Amino acid sequence: MHLSPDEIIYWQFGIFKINATLVFTWVLIFVLALGSKLITRHLSTNLKRSRWQNFLEIIVTGIGDQIDEVGLRNPHQYLPFLGTLFLFVAAASICTIIPSFEPPTGSLSTTVALALCVFIAVPLFGIKEQGLGGYVRSYASPTIIMLPFNVISELSRTLALAVRLFGNMMSGAMIVAILITITPLVFPIVLTALGLLTGMVQAYIFSILAAVYIAAATHSDKPQATPASANEIQ
Repeated sequence: MHLSPDEIIYWQFGIFKINATLVFTWVLIFVLALGSKLITRHLSTNLKRSRWQNFLEIIVTGIGDQIDEVGLRNPHQYLPFLGTLFLFVAAASICTIIPSFEPPTGSLSTTVALALCVFIAVPLFGIKEQGLGGYVRSYASPTIIMLPFNVISELSRTLALAVRLFGNMMSGAMIVAILITITPLVFPIVLTALGLLTGMVQAYIFSILAAVYIAAATHSDKPQATPASANEIQ
């Protein structure tokens, strides 16, 4: 039993190595990229659409609605990033039913990489929305005393994202692996199904937390411009 896919080494030359985490991460990326290409190659705007297009629209619409409920204006602006995070974590969980598949999210290096993506995306979206000066000033809001605490908060929540996802994904895989060796087949099957549900929940939580952090970074106290009324125009 392997505690992490990092322990499975396929090739090594000195300090350079190719382990299961690296291999299955790229396999998952390739499958997602190929699947999206195949699904979107024949999109239709007519009433008659393929089942794959309907399924894709349900996913995209659902993710967009969740982003909008978090409070982000213009959800389509954040959909590529947040949707990719959700689909990657969810696909890694679903693929655990495939024999010999090692989910890359069972490695702390993968979850740290995902958390770092959020860590980098938050200021990028914040600067894009508020400008560099406005985003930097948000760290000293409401007073300059809060500056070190806000910086520590940025770092600690990134670490919390990585550890939370790693712990939940790895624990499910470990429990199933242990029960396979000591219990009949029916119990691991039930727990595998429960693990799939847990993985989907973790994918949802991870992407929603990322959306919340981005919403906090892009929040502006400036009043939003409203369209002029008919009387004002006259």
